[in-house]
Amino acid sequence: MTLVSEEVYEKKILDKVIDRLVDGVAKVIDKFKPGWSVKNRSKIDEWKLMFYAFNRSPPGLIGAALILGFIAIGIFGPYFAPYSYRLFLFIEHEETYLVPPGSTIVSKGETFYFPLGTDKYGRDLLSLILYGARVSLVVSMIVIALGVPLGIVLGLVAGYFGGKIDEIIMRITDTFLAFPALILAIAFAAVLPERLRPMIIYNEQLKTLLSIFFAADPRDAANFAPILSVILAIIIVWWPGYTRIIRGSVLSVRENLYVEAARALGVSTWKILTKHILPNVISPVLVLITLDVGAVILVEAGLSFLGLGAQDPMIDWGKIVFDGAQYFPDRWWLVLFPGLATFLAVLGWNLVGDTLRDVLDPKTRRSIEFKVKKKKLAATSEDGGASQ
Repeated sequence: MTLVSEEVYEKKILDKVIDRLVDGVAKVIDKFKPGWSVKNRSKIDEWKLMFYAFNRSPPGLIGAALILGFIAIGIFGPYFAPYSYRLFLFIEHEETYLVPPGSTIVSKGETFYFPLGTDKYGRDLLSLILYGARVSLVVSMIVIALGVPLGIVLGLVAGYFGGKIDEIIMRITDTFLAFPALILAIAFAAVLPERLRPMIIYNEQLKTLLSIFFAADPRDAANFAPILSVILAIIIVWWPGYTRIIRGSVLSVRENLYVEAARALGVSTWKILTKHILPNVISPVLVLITLDVGAVILVEAGLSFLGLGAQDPMIDWGKIVFDGAQYFPDRWWLVLFPGLATFLAVLGWNLVGDTLRDVLDPKTRRSIEFKVKKKKLAATSEDGGASQ
């Protein structure tokens, strides 16, 4: 495929930043593989062109901004939260019970400001949302980091080897797909906590690690079990979709001439799978991943809303909505603000996923590139005519 030259683009500031980032990545790879950037110049140019196309998609840029905000809040939010999620002010300050947004409470010589109001325990809702973002971020990242590779590996093996191996893997996959994913996740999330809790409580290293991950107090170690159960439950029901997609793509790719040539040259099966087949079937998976991160956030919030996720005093967005639902609509802020946070996070991933689908598809990307080229050439022609 003939690529559009970079010069046809009227580069934005973001394009220049991307250029430097891509070139920086190439230099880093060169340190480990000398000469890599020279051999893969066309690949580097292709990366830049994909980013150029992405930068010209307003929904994609809005989605990227929302994702960056979600990640930033998930990482740093608990450290900037005005109050701890364990601070039950209602115990000593009854005036903090379900106060509306923007309230300032003076009680026993202390002044408290709650920009988003408080819950039934007098906890600051803004702080709870910031802590809940960490839980949603960690859960979604772990599910994708563990569930997706499992599905990819099984799909590669099933599609490439075929025969009995393919039959065994796909029948297991079909078994998982036959059950409604949410029902199966609920079943696993309900039975796993009691089996995980002793392991967490008596393992100091694991307890410390989970406390860091969830920005939680080690004293709440027993309440890490339900969240881990949700993670495992979602992973168990998430990998089959990736296995089926990868397997179908591999079936169409494995017979290509470059794969046959690699086999004839004695290239190992592992290298054929990772260097020749996987790069050519990964595009739809990348799109699906971005869409699935938002889906995982929703499923995790849904399981927490059903009482299977975070338990008091631990908190996440679904738990906040669950606690506030009994006071809705009179105490509307308990549902609106955590629901809005969930909506924006999921919307960001969906917008980026839709844009990536266009950018990674050569046909739609070429149409974007052609429009940019046409606009640039038209502007150049107008400037030339004006100067004459």
